[in-house]
Amino acid sequence: MSDGRSLTTALFADLMTPLGPFESEPVLAVGVSGGADSMALILLAAEWAKGRGGQAIALTVDHRLRDASAREALTVGKWLAARAIPHRILPWLDQEPHADGLQAAARRARYRLLGDWCRAHHVMHLLVAHHRDDQAETLLLRLARGSGVDGLAAMEPAALLPHLQILRPFLPMPRDALRDYLSTRRQDWLEDPSNDALRFDRVRWRKIVAAQSIPTQRLAVTATQMGRARHALELAATDLAVAAVRIHPAGFAWLDPAILRTAPAELGLRLLAHLTRTVGGQLFPPRLAGLETLWEMIAGQGLTKRRSLAGCLVTPQDGRILLSRENRALAPPVRLRAGDWTVWDRRFSVLSRSEGDFWLGAAGAAGAKLCRSLANRSEIPPHCLASLPVIMDKRGILAVPPVGYGIAGCGVVLERWGFTPSFPLAGAAFRLVTPVKSTM
Repeated sequence: MSDGRSLTTALFADLMTPLGPFESEPVLAVGVSGGADSMALILLAAEWAKGRGGQAIALTVDHRLRDASAREALTVGKWLAARAIPHRILPWLDQEPHADGLQAAARRARYRLLGDWCRAHHVMHLLVAHHRDDQAETLLLRLARGSGVDGLAAMEPAALLPHLQILRPFLPMPRDALRDYLSTRRQDWLEDPSNDALRFDRVRWRKIVAAQSIPTQRLAVTATQMGRARHALELAATDLAVAAVRIHPAGFAWLDPAILRTAPAELGLRLLAHLTRTVGGQLFPPRLAGLETLWEMIAGQGLTKRRSLAGCLVTPQDGRILLSRENRALAPPVRLRAGDWTVWDRRFSVLSRSEGDFWLGAAGAAGAKLCRSLANRSEIPPHCLASLPVIMDKRGILAVPPVGYGIAGCGVVLERWGFTPSFPLAGAAFRLVTPVKSTM
């Protein structure tokens, strides 16, 4: 164990302290698979929250990958009901193709379902049960894949997202400490057979660590040191972004290449990676080869023609570089949810009070033609118009929030809208662009 102490309510409170501050009467969502790690977490989190006038709610994602999964989720619910802990089951109904591996697809679905539930119920904190052994395995996995500083920093104790923060209070604790705690509480847990399936990279690394008696604490220390290095680089990249980037609320950005060229390559690459993710709405950074090619062009003779990278168009224009969304990569329209935030293309959020069959999607060619006729069109480059978010119904385009256009009496009522990318350029705690009130 990290400090030689047994896992107790008091120690858990110490682990939670650096993850705060928390609001009074905090409400915590806790991801609970039923395994030992997450069962220990929900019991401790429930006590911690109750002691502060709040509550912890257990969320179990049923991935539906095994015949027993639904029954196991119900078992978890019964265990928690006996302890008066609320429990919700979130089934994975829209299983996606998993070209990058089943575990990766399941992980994406898990966080999406957990995040959607938290946003719908206005819960700001999601606790997950990753511990010191998980951290060590993650470090080795990423080392084997040739990761840089960010990858080797492994998992953060607190990860800030636009509408949520993911908290990992158990990162300093070894796996055995969590099982010992459950034994003292006389609490059973489930064993997932996939945890022993050698077809998964993580399982193979886990067995190597055990067979070679590799000290996970030392590996976790390495991850912590890399985390500090990543944090320093992020701060420097944020300073560079403030100096070199101007983001427009319509979802595109201007980059000053002269300022970018003064930065070290690591910071320049980091800023370009962040910027393409922000404008392109991507879940993951672009491939290093493409990123390095773009950096070499900008830092060398200068970018001379338009390039495509990670869902973005990178265009030299009047001594600056314009980064805009690539039209062919745009997400399909989504139905507006009255009274709740609707997110489209992982970049735009709309809070609508509209009652009716309305959709949020891309302007397309028709919307671009409409926008060109408006008086304030000069602020938005022509090839960005087709990627603007619009509100539509079966009659056609009814409103274009970024240019303040709306058809009177059409039934569209927007309370707020904003460019709120899933990967904010400078982190969730510091936005260069914030949601704006609608004028329609």
